[in-house]
Amino acid sequence: MSKKIFIRRREINNHLPKAVRAEAVMKLSSVYVNRQPLKGITPKEEKELMTELLDVSPEHVDWPRHSKKFWAEMTIPVGFTGVELEVGVSEDGSPISIMDYLKYKFALKHPHVALTKEEMDQDFAKRFYIQDLTREDKVKNTAIQFKKDADKEFIKLASNPKSMKRVLRLLSNINPDRMTEEQIENSLYELKNSKTKQFLKIAKDKNLEVKAEIEEMVTASVLRKIGNQIIFIDEVLGETLDDAVVFLKDKKNSGTLTILRAKLKELAL
Repeated sequence: MSKKIFIRRREINNHLPKAVRAEAVMKLSSVYVNRQPLKGITPKEEKELMTELLDVSPEHVDWPRHSKKFWAEMTIPVGFTGVELEVGVSEDGSPISIMDYLKYKFALKHPHVALTKEEMDQDFAKRFYIQDLTREDKVKNTAIQFKKDADKEFIKLASNPKSMKRVLRLLSNINPDRMTEEQIENSLYELKNSKTKQFLKIAKDKNLEVKAEIEEMVTASVLRKIGNQIIFIDEVLGETLDDAVVFLKDKKNSGTLTILRAKLKELAL
């Protein structure tokens, strides 16, 4: 099935006229990794795909030398409009265009190539990016599904003020004990939209109640947090919040949990 992608370059910004800059071509060339030219595919794939491109067969003693030369000389000139590559595969799984497919695999692994324009813009070392409209559609749809799931979880939480406080406590540095229910709901709604993945992870956490209780104890100074460690007086309950949850859920530590809850209740009076 045919599939087209584009390799595009970073826009050139200098003193030259715009027309001249538009005509400029940047070359995506070979780089060396561990003294070997970067290869886009595995040795097994080389033998399957590159037989017709090299002058020797995979069994020939000179195959490694020819393979190395092929990748060392790999260059993709990228102009203002980019380079279109056919990267689709036939029904038998073989590439429709072997050379385009190899260039695509090479670009995917190249340290100067980003998977999106946004990634390239954030990393000065990236000078090219791959425009794959089908992948972009999938990424957008995945984000939509996350938003939809987050909305469902928010509706569930909205009917339970205690649950909203727990999630808000873990999702932010805000102390919900000092807020009205309306403020809690408003803040959680904003965080649901700005930190969707994190919101979903916390809202669906089976240990939500215990984690929120630990954070409440930290806020009340019943427990201390140094770095990621959770500490009670001089005893480390866990190197991380998850470790502290395991400790407190262990029946043999029920006495410690009872003491902690009693201290928290005293402070709330």
